[in-house]
Amino acid sequence: MADSDIPTPLLLPDEIHQAVRPGTALLRLETTHSRQGVLDGAWWPRTRDVEQEVPALVSVLTEHLGPITRVGLDATAWDEIPTRLIIDDRVVHLDSFPIGDDTVLITRGDKDHFALMVVPPDTEPDAARTAMARAVHADNITQATEILVATLPPPTADQGGAA
Repeated sequence: MADSDIPTPLLLPDEIHQAVRPGTALLRLETTHSRQGVLDGAWWPRTRDVEQEVPALVSVLTEHLGPITRVGLDATAWDEIPTRLIIDDRVVHLDSFPIGDDTVLITRGDKDHFALMVVPPDTEPDAARTAMARAVHADNITQATEILVATLPPPTADQGGAA
């Protein structure tokens, strides 16, 4: 096969990445049964308030994926996680796990799962955009925690880190 016959992956234009701000989800939605990347996208919530952030995410995902039935969240990263929310007149069940893996798991139907990296709300815009762009690459095999550690600056004294 000639090099010209190999399809090039479609990447988002730089303008898209510059427009990313808190409250944005970047997704790589594949219609094949074999999704090879570790992550299907990234989400940069504005806060750690589940009832404020999750409904908007689920509404947007429903437009592209169909009805979302479950959302799995890291219990250590979010304020009070209810067991379910009513979103767009549908019940969405919330699961919480104390795993600290910087992801949110989205379930469509019974068995179709999508993993999104969660960028911390207080992340600087350039660092957030870099991490999100890396997470949505189709050939990404890096876990969310590793992407965030490599991309985000260490916490300052104001954020609870050592001075």
